[in-house]
Amino acid sequence: MITAVSEYSASCTQREWRPSATFDNLRLRARLLAAARGFFAERNVLEVDTPLLYPATATDPHLHSFTTCYTGPGVSDADGRMLYLQTSPEFAMKRLLAAGSGPIYQLGKAFRNGEAGQRHNPEFTLLEWYRPGFTLVEFMSEVDALVREVTGASLALGRTQYLSYAEAFIRYAGIDPHAASNASLCQCAVHHGIIPPPGLAEHERDGWLDLLLTHLVEPQLGWERVSDDLSGSTTLRRGCPLFLFDYPASQAALARIRSGHPRVAERFELYIQGMELANGYDELGDVAEQRHRFEVDCAKRHALGLASPPLDERLLAALEAGLPACCGVALGVDRLMMLSVGTSLIDDIISFPLATL
Repeated sequence: MITAVSEYSASCTQREWRPSATFDNLRLRARLLAAARGFFAERNVLEVDTPLLYPATATDPHLHSFTTCYTGPGVSDADGRMLYLQTSPEFAMKRLLAAGSGPIYQLGKAFRNGEAGQRHNPEFTLLEWYRPGFTLVEFMSEVDALVREVTGASLALGRTQYLSYAEAFIRYAGIDPHAASNASLCQCAVHHGIIPPPGLAEHERDGWLDLLLTHLVEPQLGWERVSDDLSGSTTLRRGCPLFLFDYPASQAALARIRSGHPRVAERFELYIQGMELANGYDELGDVAEQRHRFEVDCAKRHALGLASPPLDERLLAALEAGLPACCGVALGVDRLMMLSVGTSLIDDIISFPLATL
């Protein structure tokens, strides 16, 4: 048996030792990363480098973190300190903002357990940046400018579009996501032949909204419809940046709720060719509200039988000291690369995805 396993392992190594991405794609990746750094250098946005290992992590019930245990000087094996590979550098970056960093960005690795597939790898490259003093409209404009600059001729984009969450649902799902009852959302999914995941209860409103979004709305986003000069027909000719905004307040995550509009969060997502690329917020600075949202997330995790990470008390202390009014966004570099080279497989644009390790 040992011999058989060793022979199999050797055979796998011989078959899979080469990178999954071509060197043309890796060169394009290097140019894209350099262009992103040049973009921020021209705008005097500081590049920062925060810990990948951190004593807290995202509380979102849908995100799962890798964990490890530190032992060393001052920490015994029995009292090892739990650390998390970060799903995003957000917590540490906000501590820098509260300390007076000014505009900052970070370009590096992030990690999410349980995520692997055509568009996902558990280790991925994330570009995250924050702009004190920007409005959400100004910030979306900068996100648009970055995407166009770093992709250049490799991704010829059409004109930028803006669509509210409600308008998108009405247009592509035929239902108002803010006004519809939970039963109506369920009926909409059934009408379109969408099979819900096991265990999705009718009262889980955001789950049904996400189901309709991914199956009916997202595939239609980020396309410029161009008339064919020969046939006169309208076709999906090329991708364009589309900003989906005004998300339900229940999906605010770390975003502020719109003043005077308690049903709407100051949040956007960027889509190109049906693919979600970025998630941005007008950042929440209210420490009491942030603590409450963390606690609500932890309660949801407990109900699902999931372990809850400790609250990041240092982040909360930074918010209490004062986070400057700012907007922030996390952009998936690997997905932007996929669009740039015209592939639907993330393995084509990273050296060694999970399947090759």
